[in-house]
Amino acid sequence: MTPQFFAALAAFVAVTSWTPGPNNLMLVASGVNFGFSRTVPHMLGIAIGFPLMIVIIGLGMGQLFAAFPQLYDILKWLSVVYMIWLAWKIATAGPLNKETAAAAQPMRFHEAVLFQWVNPKAWAMALAGIASHTIPSAFATSLTLLAVTFGIITFPGVAVWTSFGVGLRRLLQDPARVQIFNIAMAVLLLASLYPVLAGWE
Repeated sequence: MTPQFFAALAAFVAVTSWTPGPNNLMLVASGVNFGFSRTVPHMLGIAIGFPLMIVIIGLGMGQLFAAFPQLYDILKWLSVVYMIWLAWKIATAGPLNKETAAAAQPMRFHEAVLFQWVNPKAWAMALAGIASHTIPSAFATSLTLLAVTFGIITFPGVAVWTSFGVGLRRLLQDPARVQIFNIAMAVLLLASLYPVLAGWE
């Protein structure tokens, strides 16, 4: 493993994990609606759940999908249905007042961990990372390195996206603006699926 390998790995992880996608867009929405501290479990669920997903896929699930490629289609459509439901929930959430704020809940840690398995971008990132940044002669070591690198680099990225949402929160004091923002986030969440699903044939 050369310095060039580590540099390429870090660049791949940063670009894929810091760019817009379902995880980051949901963090912005959570930052707006719940603030930074209440979104921390969601952030940790992503930063830990995605590397865990990489390890599980690398240790055998990838072979299952290679043997039964039709499972990809099942996963794709389950993901689409879930994303549509999630976008609907975000769009119709409405602004939080004192009464609804007490009852509303941001995504919890285990929910964020499980969410990675229905996130098409997460699947594309995991499969691409395993294919391009593991070494067959040192597979276990390179797979572990890939997962650890994602964990280390992802967390600052999700913190920035959440902070962006918190910053917007101060500008969205008007309930009508919050409603518009939530609808916009729902639309962007659905739109973020297109690049992945369009190439997932």
